[in-house]
Amino acid sequence: MKTDVLIIGAGLTGLLLAYRLKKSGISVKVVEANYRVGGRIHTISSKNETPIEMGATWFGVHHQNLIQLLEELELPIFEQFMEGTALFEPLSTAPPQKIQLPTNQQPSYRIQHGTSTIIHKLSSCLNTSELLLNEQVTRIEHRNDELIITTNLTSYKSKKVVSTLPPRLLLNTIQIQPQLPNELVDIANKTHTWMGESVKFGISYEKPFWKENQYSGTVFSNVGPITELYDHSNVENSRFALKGFLQNGMSEYSKEQRISKVFNQLEKLFGNDALNYLAYEDVLWKNEPYTSFPSSEFIFPHQNNGHPYYQKGYFDNSLFIGGTETSPEHGGYMEGAIKSAQYLSKKIIPLL
Repeated sequence: MKTDVLIIGAGLTGLLLAYRLKKSGISVKVVEANYRVGGRIHTISSKNETPIEMGATWFGVHHQNLIQLLEELELPIFEQFMEGTALFEPLSTAPPQKIQLPTNQQPSYRIQHGTSTIIHKLSSCLNTSELLLNEQVTRIEHRNDELIITTNLTSYKSKKVVSTLPPRLLLNTIQIQPQLPNELVDIANKTHTWMGESVKFGISYEKPFWKENQYSGTVFSNVGPITELYDHSNVENSRFALKGFLQNGMSEYSKEQRISKVFNQLEKLFGNDALNYLAYEDVLWKNEPYTSFPSSEFIFPHQNNGHPYYQKGYFDNSLFIGGTETSPEHGGYMEGAIKSAQYLSKKIIPLL
């Protein structure tokens, strides 16, 4: 059970790093605790096979590394639909305001057929002995110039280990010997986990009633429970959905209560058409044990993302910490995850 590099986490950083290392002739294993690949990229198939993103969704022209990777993998993109009237709720006591979004704004883009297509394309280069699901790493020990990795199922020996878990999750769920520097542990515990508190939801519909009524599907609200809402129809315009974010506090309610509150707001915004839906989906990322670890103190968005401690190698350049939170640029986005993988591959390949 030996390998050159063992990667913890089969999200975008972990899979892209494995893809680059394997192409360079380096043996890899990717160990993922969850039943699926992708991490915080999570496209689900709702009613009528309507794709809805529960995780990473949008990117812009400034995310050049992501765009180049999509071109390399031959994955097409399309522009986010924003045509028509948007709605803004400033106060609960006032009706929603109708707003015409400017036509010259910089567009956002989505990946055709779902963000998970990038995950499946990268993971397809790994065989079943290289990509291991439902296997949780519990301990990493540096001993005699090699690393011994213990999981809930077995153990491995590796020359290098890369964790792509959110730093806070890594330092609180995996025992590491010898202990890492106290300064690193302190920074990790104060590093924001991208999407860690987010409540994302999507609703599939038979028809795009909002488009038929000249609405863009875009909503911004100070009232809630919906804070942001967008059209989420597919590129062929054959599957229709609305998708957005709920207030973080909605995670304290049951799913039935969330559904009731969401549709009360949608009826107020769009009328009875909004109630004729196919399916409601949501994900509470704070409840995902392989993504988020609870904190007793408030951590600001992007706090300590890209910290210098994450750019170092530990145990004589045997253990590295990667993932979108560790990228000095675009931390907390898909672009940051890709930049982390690129940085790590350039650092590790010469060492081997």
